[in-house]
Amino acid sequence: MKQDRNFDSLIDRFDRKVYATDKGQWRLKLLKEDLSVLQQGPPLDIWDAGCGFAQISQWFAENGHRLLLCDISKKMLARAQDRFEQAGLHAEFHHRSAQSLAADIGEFDLVMFHAVLEWLADPLLTLKTIANKVKPGGYLSLLFYNRNAMVYSNALKGGWRLPNLLNDSYIGKGHRLTPPNPQYPHIVQESLAEMGFSIHQHTGIRIFHDYLPPDALAQTDKNQLFQLEYRYCRKPTYRDMGRYVHLLGRKDT
Repeated sequence: MKQDRNFDSLIDRFDRKVYATDKGQWRLKLLKEDLSVLQQGPPLDIWDAGCGFAQISQWFAENGHRLLLCDISKKMLARAQDRFEQAGLHAEFHHRSAQSLAADIGEFDLVMFHAVLEWLADPLLTLKTIANKVKPGGYLSLLFYNRNAMVYSNALKGGWRLPNLLNDSYIGKGHRLTPPNPQYPHIVQESLAEMGFSIHQHTGIRIFHDYLPPDALAQTDKNQLFQLEYRYCRKPTYRDMGRYVHLLGRKDT
């Protein structure tokens, strides 16, 4: 039986490989840009469903927003709590999966579901459960690992990967931090539309960076590369080739 992924055993590697890098900081930068209007506005009731280290939640809490956070990883949740305590901030924390907690909580002005979808046993069904907790007129901030990027990056490497791409058996064959269920942006958007959401922000995160082989990346000016990323990250076609895609949807009233 398939299960949702728990990062308790990989928390230090996750921290080192994701956020302690230029590419991890770039992800946070673009998320904050997409969410800045909400963060700078009146206090909102916010649910961070699968909070991880809670960097974005902390940023919202710093501006007086009311936060509820959950995660199935006990260690990640503890790290998030430590961050809030050290910053003198308050939030409500639950060591539970988002889909189980959903039955016991109300609706929110903003639900954040960041880098969780691709680790779930049943991504789109769980997405519906989470999205149902958004108030009419409220927002869903959805960040997910892009299947387009996984297909394209593996095709560029060639070799033994091509047969796996042709028969769709490439999923889950990579490193331990490669998600088992990446999603196609167009399918996610169709699902959100069926649930009554209109897209207000659509951003591709690392649309060029992750396609560069190590030798090319080593001789590339990082500032120029990220300037190029910034120029194209919200343009059609390019944004759906990012390693991650962020969609900010508003629930119709």
